[in-house]
Amino acid sequence: MSKTHSTAADPSLPDLVQPDRRQAATPIHLVDKASYEEWLKGRTPAQRAALAGQKFKGEAGSHAIIPDGDGFAVAAGVARLDVLGSWCLGKLGDVLPGGFYRLVPAGPCSAGAAFIGWALGQYRYDRYRQDGNGEAPRVLLTGEVKAIAPALAEAGAVALVRDLVNTPAEHLGPAELEHEAELLAKAHRATLRVTRGEALEHDFPMVHMVGRAAARSHAPRMIEIEWGDEKAPRLAIVGKGVCFDSGGLDIKPSSAMLIMKKDMGGAAHALALARLVMEAGLKVRLHLLIPAVENAVSGGSFRPGDVLRSRAGISVEIGNTDAEGRLILGDALTRASEGKPDLILDFATLTGAARVALGPDLPAMFARTDGTAQALLDAGLACDDPVWRLPLYDGYREWLKSDIADMNNAPAGGFAGASVAALFLDRFVGEGIDWAHFDTFAWRPTAKPGRPKGGDALGLRAAWAMVKARFG
Repeated sequence: MSKTHSTAADPSLPDLVQPDRRQAATPIHLVDKASYEEWLKGRTPAQRAALAGQKFKGEAGSHAIIPDGDGFAVAAGVARLDVLGSWCLGKLGDVLPGGFYRLVPAGPCSAGAAFIGWALGQYRYDRYRQDGNGEAPRVLLTGEVKAIAPALAEAGAVALVRDLVNTPAEHLGPAELEHEAELLAKAHRATLRVTRGEALEHDFPMVHMVGRAAARSHAPRMIEIEWGDEKAPRLAIVGKGVCFDSGGLDIKPSSAMLIMKKDMGGAAHALALARLVMEAGLKVRLHLLIPAVENAVSGGSFRPGDVLRSRAGISVEIGNTDAEGRLILGDALTRASEGKPDLILDFATLTGAARVALGPDLPAMFARTDGTAQALLDAGLACDDPVWRLPLYDGYREWLKSDIADMNNAPAGGFAGASVAALFLDRFVGEGIDWAHFDTFAWRPTAKPGRPKGGDALGLRAAWAMVKARFG
C-alpha cells in the first residue's frame, strides 16, 4: 500500500515532514522567476555552471541538482515564492534520493500547503508488487511545526482514497468497505450500523435491488457511522459505494468496464472526509452513509422497465440499469435527511456527462444554496482542489417523468446528463436541507506532480476546507 498513510486500521502517518532540529539535510533552494537572477548571483561558479548545463532558469516545476560542498543541493522553481501551491514539491517528493531535506527560500515564504504535495509525491500503490516500493523516504524538515499535522492528515486522507480506488473489486467489495468503516468507527469510538439481507430489502429497497444480483460474498448493504456530540450541528456525508459496475443488464462495453473498480470512489471520498472530521475532533454530529453494492449480471438482476420502490416511497421506473448509482444514493439521502442535518455532502462517480463537460480534473458540484456553492468554490481554489458548479435547473425536472411511476432513473435524450442525475438525487433530499453533491471522477488518467495515474481524490480537500470553516 501507500507509504504516505495507513488505512483506518492504523491511522498513524510516516514522518515525511518533521520539525527542523538542525539535523544534517540536503538544501532545496526555492526560487521563482522574479527572484532567480538575484539568487543566481550568490551561487558559486561550479553551481552556476551546473545550472546552465541543466538549463535551469527558475521556471515553475523545474529543478536542478547542483554541487554543494561534499554533497549536492537542489534548485527548485516555483510559480510564486510568497504563495506556495499544494503541488509545487510533488515532483521532488517523487524523484529525489531518500534522505533529509530542508527548504531554503530565496524570499519570504510559507511552505505549509506544499507539505501535502511533498508527501503525496511519495505515494505508491504496491500491494501486488513482489518487490514492494523499495524506496527510502524523502523527509522534509521545517520550522513551520504547526502546519505539519494538518498537512499530513490531508495527505493521508487523499492516500486513503487512492488506495481504496486502486484496489481491484475482487479484494474490495461491499464487505471490505464495511470492514474499512468498522476500523474507522473503532479508531474513533463511533457507532457502526450495517443493514443487510431482509432488513435491507425492507429499509433500503433500491440498494437491495441494485445489489441483489451479486455473489453472496459481495452482497449489498447499507453502512452507517454516527459520531460526535448529539447536540452539535448535524453533518451527513454520503458516498456511492458501487464496488464494481458492469452496467447490469444494460451492460457496459469492455473498454468502459475496465476501470469500474473505481465506481466506489464516492464511498472512498466519504470515508476519507469522515476520518478528517473525526481526527480533527470537529464539533459536529457526524452521520456517514455508504450504500455498498456490486452492479452485477445474473438471473437476479433488476431489469430495464422494472419499477422500484424507494425508502422515500417514491416509485422509480428503470430506464437504464447502468444508472444505478443514483438509485442507491436515493435511499441513502432519504435516510440522511431523516436526521434533519444542517448540511448533507454526497460524493459519487455518477455520470460520464460530467466528464464530457469538465474533463477528469474538475468535479462537477451541485448545491441548493448559492452560499454553500460559493464556499466550496472558494475553498477549492484556496487549497488547489478546484471544483466547478453545474446547475440544478428546474426546467429539466420534467425529463424525469415516467408514464407508469413517479420518476424514471434515466430518461431518453441524454441532454444535461449530470444535471438531470443531480435533480434525481434532489428528490430524495429533505425539503429545506442544505445539500451539495459532487459528481467526481476519482481517477487520474495521466500523471501529474504528486498525482500518479490511477485512483485520486478530487473535491475531497475542497469539501474539508469548507467543512472546517463552517463548523470549526
